[in-house]
Amino acid sequence: MKNFWKNAWRENKSFVIFLALMFMFRSACADWNTVPTGSMNPTIIEGDRIAVNKMAYDLRIPFTHISLRKLGDPERGDIAVFDSKVSDKRLVKRVIGVPGDRVAMINNQLLINDAVIDYDKTEGSIDQVEHLFNTPHIVRISSTNNHAFANFPTVVVPADHYLMLGDNRDRSADSRVIGFVPRDEIVGRSRAVVMSLNYDNFYLPRMDRFFKSL
Repeated sequence: MKNFWKNAWRENKSFVIFLALMFMFRSACADWNTVPTGSMNPTIIEGDRIAVNKMAYDLRIPFTHISLRKLGDPERGDIAVFDSKVSDKRLVKRVIGVPGDRVAMINNQLLINDAVIDYDKTEGSIDQVEHLFNTPHIVRISSTNNHAFANFPTVVVPADHYLMLGDNRDRSADSRVIGFVPRDEIVGRSRAVVMSLNYDNFYLPRMDRFFKSL
């Protein structure tokens, strides 16, 4: 048996080392993440596989959340990937509030540090352009103003925490449900779709979404 393992190692050493390095790279540097729900519609849709830059904010020990060095902090408008302990899931949401921000929502309209965020409505569509300071993006708001998610009172984002919202505002279990997201739960940032499969059409690829910027 001992000779068997020696021979197996000798014959497959290069392959094993390659796999180990690949998994370490995916854990600490860059990876892709499947998006199974519509909480980020219309920016990210079901079946998208998004690229995740795991070195956007931290240099971490592979396979852990232990940061060796901070490389940056999440900014408003970033699409962040995080491992939520509250929901026990890996989630993808947009950063809306950073530490110290005062954030409120009144009738689906955000107020951040007393600044009213502007929205451009699209005729004949439930999608709107939300002008989040220097990061305009499209959000989906299909509910009336008395929807449970349409309003929340002013909150102050604590130190080392972030307020996250999904772009699909009526159908996202985000900080309105799970609370503020701790800094050490954030895995990385996404700025592009790698590929996309249409779950409703035999998992055929959506070629127009390959390498699409977010």
